[in-house]
Amino acid sequence: MTVTPPPTGPSAEPHASSAVSPPPQCPAHAGHGGGGLVNLFAPEVVADPQTFYERLRTEHGPVAPVLVAGDLPAWLVLGYRENLEVARTSTRFTRDSRVWNLALQGKVPADSPLLPMTEWKPMVRFAEGEAHRRLRSAINDSLAGLNRRGVRRYVTRFANELIDGFCTEGRADLVAQFAQHLPMHVMAKLLGIPDHAAPSLVRATQDLMTGAKTAVASNEHIVTTLRQVVAQKRAVPGNDIASRLIGHPAELSDMEVAQNLRVALVIGNETTVGLVASTLRMVHTDPRCRASLAGGHMTLPDAVEQILWDEPPFRTMVGRWAVADTELGGQKIKAGDLMLLALAAGNVDPAIRPDLTASLLGNRSHLAFGGGAHECPGQDISRAIAETGIDTLLGRLPDISLAVPEDELTWNRAWLTRHLASLPVTFTPKRPTEPAQPFSVAGASEAGQDLGQGRDATQRRDTVPWPDGAASPAPRWPSLRRRFAHWLR
Repeated sequence: MTVTPPPTGPSAEPHASSAVSPPPQCPAHAGHGGGGLVNLFAPEVVADPQTFYERLRTEHGPVAPVLVAGDLPAWLVLGYRENLEVARTSTRFTRDSRVWNLALQGKVPADSPLLPMTEWKPMVRFAEGEAHRRLRSAINDSLAGLNRRGVRRYVTRFANELIDGFCTEGRADLVAQFAQHLPMHVMAKLLGIPDHAAPSLVRATQDLMTGAKTAVASNEHIVTTLRQVVAQKRAVPGNDIASRLIGHPAELSDMEVAQNLRVALVIGNETTVGLVASTLRMVHTDPRCRASLAGGHMTLPDAVEQILWDEPPFRTMVGRWAVADTELGGQKIKAGDLMLLALAAGNVDPAIRPDLTASLLGNRSHLAFGGGAHECPGQDISRAIAETGIDTLLGRLPDISLAVPEDELTWNRAWLTRHLASLPVTFTPKRPTEPAQPFSVAGASEAGQDLGQGRDATQRRDTVPWPDGAASPAPRWPSLRRRFAHWLR
């Protein structure tokens, strides 16, 4: 059943429509709000967004009118090419949320769960033009000191500490006991956040991303923590990203440093938690993946990229705003309209992937990390955490097997993200490792092997993230293939 949207589109009054309201409990209208539009916050949509996205693609094409929290209208960009067009054309679609027409009209409540993601702050996420170049250069330069070896040492250290917490039991929940904690501990160390703050930041980040009523309070906790970190690092600098941002020639204010640390922490953590959990699930449940890994046709990095295509941790990203009246995907967009980038829908757009079973080995042109000038600068850190963390886990516990049937796995679903709620497994109990020897924070900043320097908007997506050279550590993947072969026997 096709639902005709109001002719005025998302710029219209949130509840105004000449359409007939759907009958209560009508299955054909499940997930629909005012004006017959799909509300992305509706429980039915959050539970199964891809089904609704494909329905919207059928009804409206690559760009569809939708509703968000409070029945506020927006545009959902479903097409792959349209996603890139929005991401790469800042002259038409800006990151500066101060042009949002509904906010200017006073229609966004002060407690809206959208505000932590849309309220303008002095951070790279909302900057354009020279302001963006200034902040992005500071971030890129601060990341430039990180390298493959140092970051992977941190990942291995924290992964081993987490594994030691359950390895003697013979069973574990790899989401609750591993995936949810590894990224935050690594990122906290790299950013300069004390280890003891990581657990509360994990909880606050999870709450923020669900769009819950407490999202604003959770966001404030994150910001308060980061302000304290900035004050401490300005007084006593260290060898970490926060200190590098503070000391950068761009002369960022304390607020700018804190807000840019916030976006790195929230987006980076949520992305990597989902990436680790989903890759672990695929390794243990997907017959194609198992066969390819066992035969040496696929490496763990290949499996990670496949997940970024098929199950990007951020299914939808907020957002861009139309600079002026324009047209996209056959829809007339009004100045100030909110644009939501449906990354997961774009990755499976039939226009570019008519056969979803076709091999994508070596293809990194997915939308998981965005595109254009705002493409994620820390994506290689996320990959390093996922690849090295899973490598360490499988090296320690090579006979892991799923403890429940695959169809009994459950998912944490929020309007922006989707990842496993739990991944119960069994394995042969193992002894904990010897206590880890402390090592210098400078270990993650060794010269010569850059990691996560940020990707220039003109750089090809298929560029190798780290240069191979004499100083680089020996590749670990042949060993990893043997581990998978052992596990599959």
